[in-house]
Amino acid sequence: MKTIDQAKQFKEDFMQGNGKANSRDKLTRQVAGSNRKLSHEEITSLYTDSRIVQNIIDIPAEDMTRNWFTLRMKDEQLARDIMSKLADLNAKKAFKDMITYERLRGDGFVSLGVTQATKFDLNDELDMNKLYSVDYLHAFSSMKVNEFLINEDVFDIKYGQLEELRINRASRHGLQTKTTESAVHVSRLLHSQTRRMEGEFQGPSLLEPLYDILTVFDTSVWSVGQILHDFTFKVYKSKDIENLSTQDKQHLSLIMDFMFRTEALAMIADGEDLTKQSTSVSGIKDLLDFVWDLLAGAARMPKTVIKGQESGTIAGAQYDVMNYYSRIVADQENEMKPHLEKLIRMLLMSEKELGGRIDPESLEWEIQFNPLWNVDAKTDAEIRKIVAETDQIYLVNGIITTDEIRESRFGQFGLSSEVKFSGDEADFKRMADEVYRSWRDSNG
Repeated sequence: MKTIDQAKQFKEDFMQGNGKANSRDKLTRQVAGSNRKLSHEEITSLYTDSRIVQNIIDIPAEDMTRNWFTLRMKDEQLARDIMSKLADLNAKKAFKDMITYERLRGDGFVSLGVTQATKFDLNDELDMNKLYSVDYLHAFSSMKVNEFLINEDVFDIKYGQLEELRINRASRHGLQTKTTESAVHVSRLLHSQTRRMEGEFQGPSLLEPLYDILTVFDTSVWSVGQILHDFTFKVYKSKDIENLSTQDKQHLSLIMDFMFRTEALAMIADGEDLTKQSTSVSGIKDLLDFVWDLLAGAARMPKTVIKGQESGTIAGAQYDVMNYYSRIVADQENEMKPHLEKLIRMLLMSEKELGGRIDPESLEWEIQFNPLWNVDAKTDAEIRKIVAETDQIYLVNGIITTDEIRESRFGQFGLSSEVKFSGDEADFKRMADEVYRSWRDSNG
C-alpha cells in the first residue's frame, strides 16, 4: 500500500475515533444498572475497612435512637414504669442495632423473648392474651436467616408481608458446633426492612448502590496519599552519572536520599546541580469536592454529618443538616414507632410486668420522639414568635380554629416545651437564617 493511501486510512480512523457503541467505546464498557450483589463477606470487609462506611451505616441508626422518646399518658407513674422496663430490656441498644443491621445487610431483626401462660412453639403466632412477661430483646441480621416466607397472594390482605422465617440457631462451644434450625412466626420478631424490591425476599444492603461511589472514594484517598508521599522530590544532575554502573547508581541513590532527607546542607561538586521539585495539586480540591458531593448525595447525608460532626449541633445556617434531621424524624415515625408501639402493647398485656394485664386501648398514650437538635433560648423564642404570628394569620382569616391550633402545637396532653413544626427545605432555610442571625449577633 502506498504511503498516501496509508495516510488516508489513518485519517479516516482518526475522524472516526474509537467509534460509538462498539467494543472500543469506553462509555459502553461502563454499564449502568449492573445491579451488583454483595455477599455477606464482602459487606463485612467494606464495613470493617473504612470509617467513612461505618459512619454512613451507623450515624443514622444512632441519631434515630440517640435521644430516645417520651411516653406521654395521663397515668405518669405507669409511663415511668414502662420506660423503666424498656431500660431493663436495653431496648434502646436493641433498636439501634436492628436499624444498623437493616442498613448494612438489608434486614434487621429483634427477637422477642417472652414467657407465656401455656406451652408454645416458635412457629405459633404470638397470643397477646396469654403473655406472662417479656424477658429479653436480641438484635440480629439476615445472616441468621436461612429462608424468608413472604405472602405473595395479591388478593390477600397480608400481601407482601413477611409471615415466617427459618432461623439458624447454631451454638458454638469451643471447637464443637451444634446446628439447629427453627421456623419462627413473624409476630415473635420485630423486623426492619425499607428497600426490598418486588419479587425479592431480602432487602438489599445500602452498600450495594454505593459500591461504585465507594470505589471512587477509596481511589481518591489512595491517590491523595500517593501525592503526599511524593509531594516533593530532589533532582540531582552530574556528568559523572553516565559512567556509573547500575549497582553504583543504586548505592549512590540510597546514600544521597538519606543525606538530603536528614541534612539541611547538601555538598556537591562544581558543575553538579541539585533542585527540588513539587507535585502540582491544582484542581485537586474540585475533584475531591465532586467525590464528596456524590457520596453525600447517594448516602442522603450531609458531608459534615458523614465526617462526624457533633450530633445535634447546628452551626450557622446549616439548613442541610436540619433537613437531614427532619428526614431522621420521618424515619422515626414511619419505621421505628410501629415497633415501639408493639413492644409497649406487649408490656401492657403481660400479666407480670406492670402489676397486671392492662388493655392498651383503654388508655390514652402517645410516643413522642425527643428533639434531635436544639437552638439557644433567644432563637427558640424567635421561632415560636414566627410560628405564633403565622397561626394568628390563619386564625384571623378563618383557615384554622383555636382548638386545631391548640392540638397542633401542644397536643392532647397540654403545654409542651417543644415546638411541633414541619416544613420543606425553604422553611428550614428560613429557620436556619434566624439561627445564624442570632448566633452572629451574640458573637459579634
